[in-house]
Amino acid sequence: MLTVRMCFGDTCQPAKMRLYDTLMSMDIIQLDSALQEAVYRRRHLKADGRELFLYGYTRPDYEALSEPEGERIYGGELRRHPLRQDWSIYAAARQNRTYKPSSANDPLAPSAVGKPATEIPFETFELAVFDNRFPGMHPDTSAPQSQIALLNKDTANGKCEVIVYAPEQTGSLALLSQSQRSLLVQAWIDRYQAHFAAGQKFVLPFENRGDEVGVTLHHPHGQIYAFPFVPAVQQKAVDAFEGGYDLAKGIRDWTEDYSICTQGGVAAFAPPFARYPYEVWVAPIERQPGPWAFSREQLEGFAALLGDVTRRYDAFFGRSCPYMLSLQASPVGFDSSFHFTAQFYPILRSQDRLKYFACVEHATNVFTVDVMPEETARVLRKL
Repeated sequence: MLTVRMCFGDTCQPAKMRLYDTLMSMDIIQLDSALQEAVYRRRHLKADGRELFLYGYTRPDYEALSEPEGERIYGGELRRHPLRQDWSIYAAARQNRTYKPSSANDPLAPSAVGKPATEIPFETFELAVFDNRFPGMHPDTSAPQSQIALLNKDTANGKCEVIVYAPEQTGSLALLSQSQRSLLVQAWIDRYQAHFAAGQKFVLPFENRGDEVGVTLHHPHGQIYAFPFVPAVQQKAVDAFEGGYDLAKGIRDWTEDYSICTQGGVAAFAPPFARYPYEVWVAPIERQPGPWAFSREQLEGFAALLGDVTRRYDAFFGRSCPYMLSLQASPVGFDSSFHFTAQFYPILRSQDRLKYFACVEHATNVFTVDVMPEETARVLRKL
């Protein structure tokens, strides 16, 4: 049985890319995991040429069902804002992406014999990752053909993936079992490794939850964007950490007023500089650049807190809490200073009142915060 080990950092980049090409040509492998149980990954090439990966504790040697080829979309282009000095993705094909299908037409469910194929052409699975059918970025996208005066354009040759947490159509991070959440973290780790090995510079796993955030598919899932550049927000974080900012010291010093809970060497806390009401971060107490560096205890603790924070939100608001969750790990080359965080941005300021990203926030990036972080920690700590 082949066990996969991969390195990080600029010095091993050519070796990583050769190993990536070799591993991606294989069907089923056992991953090198911090978990006690064996974790398997299967690569499947969909009929339209997109990659799909199945992850599980049992060997995913299921028989694939037939599926239509469909039209392949190769992403858009990048344009740089000359005043804000940041990049945006322009992808007109996404305007026609799937929008709130019925449960009977759930594209993220397992496929069934005799019925139209879903995105996952298997009758069962534990966790699945596949290339987004409507990507904003794609490794094979073409360079922009036309130029515009006073505008910098570039090729959007990143990658966009969908990660389906479980075959069930309903659920949440809180309702997944601990073993399912741990498998999710291990799948994230594998996708970080694959995208870095393929030459991407920054990888962002994220989840949008709830209609209020703009979710168009309600089957529990997240997405992964692999960027060919380091976005401006993450570059500022790199600069802060490289300049000596010590988040680990902050986590220790903020314990009394801002801590919510800890588990396995990982803390959930309300950062005193939070921009959203009830914003919560989850981070290892001692600095780690990303989940790939976690010990088994940290991985299990992180997985548990993802569910626990979601549970506390739902209990506090008395409903399924809409939020944005992003995993902020080190871009390539900064493992020695970067401190990983998972950041929850709920968009409720009370049970029936939304926190709008309104004009001042859009125009200046200066937020007005309606709930003090100390209060966030106090109320969520009690639940």
